[in-house]
Amino acid sequence: MVKAIIAEDEPLLAAELHELLTRLWPDLKVYGVAKDGIEALAMFERHRPDVMFLDIQMPGLTGLEVARETAGRCHVVFATAYDSHAVAAFEQGAIDYVLKPYDRDRLEVAVRRVQQRMAIPPPSLDRLIEEIARIAAPRSYLRWIKASKGRETQLILVDDVCYFRADAKYTSVFTAGGEALIRMSIKQLAEKLDPEGFWTIHRSTIVNLKAVRGVTRAFDGGTWLTLKHRPERLAVSEAHRSRFKNM
Repeated sequence: MVKAIIAEDEPLLAAELHELLTRLWPDLKVYGVAKDGIEALAMFERHRPDVMFLDIQMPGLTGLEVARETAGRCHVVFATAYDSHAVAAFEQGAIDYVLKPYDRDRLEVAVRRVQQRMAIPPPSLDRLIEEIARIAAPRSYLRWIKASKGRETQLILVDDVCYFRADAKYTSVFTAGGEALIRMSIKQLAEKLDPEGFWTIHRSTIVNLKAVRGVTRAFDGGTWLTLKHRPERLAVSEAHRSRFKNM
């Protein structure tokens, strides 16, 4: 049995990663899920895992700092929301990564590579961690949106948005207080939002996870989200339903 620890400060993503690992690596036993770097380091000292799955950006200590403290004592897989250009440093072979939102195919590759390394001692990662820290600097995401409601222009805090929905050439913005329009396609918007907090649930809909009250599953297999501050339900397309199995 291979011992593992997951460090991920977003509970939904942590649950998703745990479920995927259970399916892809039956011999892996997750001894704990840490919500920050300090807790992850304490879990490491308590359980001495064979592998750690570390979110790069965490409160307390980052995943990079935890990896630096445990280097040479366990294998590491980093979880990151950065795009393919920023993860170039991971491809040097001694360390692996999986992109967020978690992708089963990429995680399967990471698992297979870690399994192959289990026969050798974990390498020293000091130089590689410094390179990753340099390349994977925190990305800046959209914080404010300029929206139109009739002839009025509003500034809306992204955290106050319940969800976005594509509307022809525009995108509708729904908050607890109403609805407005922005001159940006849903695809352009998705590239500017923090992928850990905003999930695409349909080709025309992006939801703020903080605005979700719960998940309803219909007898026909359909999945619907209920919201904390709005009465409507949001349909989750079949391609995205697996992400909500643990909710």
